Amino acid sequence: MAFTSVKEIIKEPPAFTQLTDLAAERLGGKVLYATDDFFAEKENLIKPGRGIFITDKYTDRGKWMDGWESRRKRVPGHDWAVVQLATPGRITGFDIDTNFFLGNHPPQASVEATYINNTDPITNWENATWKEILPKSHLDAGSQNFYQSNSSELFTHIRLHIYPDGGVARLRVYGEVFKNWDAVSANDEVDLVAAINGGKAIACNDMFFSAMGNLIMPGRGVNMGDGWETKRNRTPGNRDWVVLKLAKAGMIGRIVVDTCHFKGNYPDSCSIEGCTADNNEEVINDKNQWLMILPAQKLSADHEHEFVREINENTGITHVRLNIFPDGGISRLRLFGKIIK
Repeated sequence: MAFTSVKEIIKEPPAFTQLTDLAAERLGGKVLYATDDFFAEKENLIKPGRGIFITDKYTDRGKWMDGWESRRKRVPGHDWAVVQLATPGRITGFDIDTNFFLGNHPPQASVEATYINNTDPITNWENATWKEILPKSHLDAGSQNFYQSNSSELFTHIRLHIYPDGGVARLRVYGEVFKNWDAVSANDEVDLVAAINGGKAIACNDMFFSAMGNLIMPGRGVNMGDGWETKRNRTPGNRDWVVLKLAKAGMIGRIVVDTCHFKGNYPDSCSIEGCTADNNEEVINDKNQWLMILPAQKLSADHEHEFVREINENTGITHVRLNIFPDGGISRLRLFGKIIK
């Protein structure tokens, strides 16, 4: 009889994993507290990637692990950690990833959430008003564990409980960014496509080397992997593209295309089209009329390119399509403009 090892377990990621990871460190999430992180720091929970394993790496406290790991509990109770989301949001689902935690993963976990405007007065996180949004649920070892949230309320913080102790490599909290657009005037310039404001990368023709969602993350890319990069294409006249949904319909007045870290593999040129659409499906299926917002512009290596005068008149834009010719990598895309009230 053949057996499947823990490492070979494969789970199909659910649709909600295409949403924004509201807890991501690079988006601005923070791990504020943990009852115990003796073996591995709580901050690892929200770092990029699934975590790595280095066979012979140890610390003075034991085996080095790329995740959050508490010591073996010898008293009643269980361990938990508090995460501040990068932005208020409505949570759709979770990935509680125990990657490489095989003999030391928690058998179960649960999640609570709360909305807090000001955390300064909080001295004891147990006294916060928590609502359970994921009841105690089974965790497989060395595996991504996907679960849906049972609440669509607005939250700012979550509390991950593990029973009774052990290690979790990564925690992903997928959902929809909430931004109070009533507080933004029609004259304010905002990055209409930024993930922190609610922008999303929804489709592309290729992301062989790195993910399209990196384009709209905060800051400049930390390396080539922290951008959108397509494979080499030898087809004459090739065009690679990515479609992004703006956080709010608006008028684009300034564009930044950043090829940070892309030196021998930046695109020769790029262009940007825009459209107005009621839903993502019609845009993905190319059933809309595209307007040329930024005609083809030459790009250079490892450089922030800013365009203002080159932008064509536009208004009410809900989606954009970034085209690169013929292929390559772009670190960040910024679309600054004014919202349509």
